Amino acid sequence: MEELNALTRHLVSIPSHEDETACGDAIEAWLREETDAAVTRDDHGNVVARKGDGGSESLALVGHHDVVPPDESQVDSGEYVVEQRDGRIYGRGAADMKGAVAASMLAFRDADPAGELIFASFVAEETGGDGARGAIEDGVVPDYAIVAEGSTNYSKDGVTDVVVAHKGRRASSVVARGSASHASEPEAGVNAVYRACDAVDVIRELPAPEAEVFGERLSGTVVVTEIDGGSAWNVVPERCEVTIDERTVPGEYADLARVETVEGVEWVLEQDLPPMACDDEAFADAVLAAATAAQDGVPEQVTKPHATDAGWLSQAGTTCVICGASEPGEAHTRDESVSVEVLARCYRTYLGAAESWPSE
Repeated sequence: MEELNALTRHLVSIPSHEDETACGDAIEAWLREETDAAVTRDDHGNVVARKGDGGSESLALVGHHDVVPPDESQVDSGEYVVEQRDGRIYGRGAADMKGAVAASMLAFRDADPAGELIFASFVAEETGGDGARGAIEDGVVPDYAIVAEGSTNYSKDGVTDVVVAHKGRRASSVVARGSASHASEPEAGVNAVYRACDAVDVIRELPAPEAEVFGERLSGTVVVTEIDGGSAWNVVPERCEVTIDERTVPGEYADLARVETVEGVEWVLEQDLPPMACDDEAFADAVLAAATAAQDGVPEQVTKPHATDAGWLSQAGTTCVICGASEPGEAHTRDESVSVEVLARCYRTYLGAAESWPSE
């Protein structure tokens, strides 16, 4: 599909790691020119389009057009470098996730939807999901959504799977406080590093959260990733901070507040990106059927380790699955690329799902 390849290359060429405006402009202009849908651009920068029966259940094709900062080799004269060779499109955002956004745009245009069909491309996914959260606050809460994040080669090579659950991420810190003294008289102070180490021992003993979705097991993790304390080699430290990365699962969290049983220790929650779990097996099966019809391989329902905007939508009440072109290890790399064959596969999947769901 040369049209899909050309649209992908065009979107990938537009810088959107610091300011998503230009890429949002391109998406909005294409939708207005190529479709008769009701297209809106909200104050956050999100692009949303609607078509079909607004009185029926809605299905959304969801993506994001922001990207992480590019490697210097991926930029030339103010634009992102885009190359197509050996059946792949190379460039920042090709895999995560402008290729899938392009496939969603074309499927949205071409579909004769079974109900109301929504296309949404959000901003700020890479920095915490402010775009999705803003859209949700403004009332963009579809009944169902296919979020076009990566699901290719998850169960096996050569297939694009359907993700029915993914982990969330809580970022938090433990702050231990004591009192300073000269290191030659440690008993005159209270060592905050020791208190922090006691808190780390508590964290190491916490069980990782687990959940099950449609028979798929999802296990979380809790990991101490940084520790910072002290001011000089001869001063008993009065403050020490420990950073924690927690991967959460639907309905379950590690009991990190337990660290506050250590004297002088406070647990501080800094970010909580929610997990996602599909709550409608019939919808998950319908998208899997569309994915199966769109490819020669046999896709499966799988889980995903990364948080996405599907978490925010799911938290708001949207039934979500994830299906997209990005493969493990492709996103955020200096040689990021996406398969043109897989993009076409995603287009067919989105089109088939849009024309069959909601089912009668």
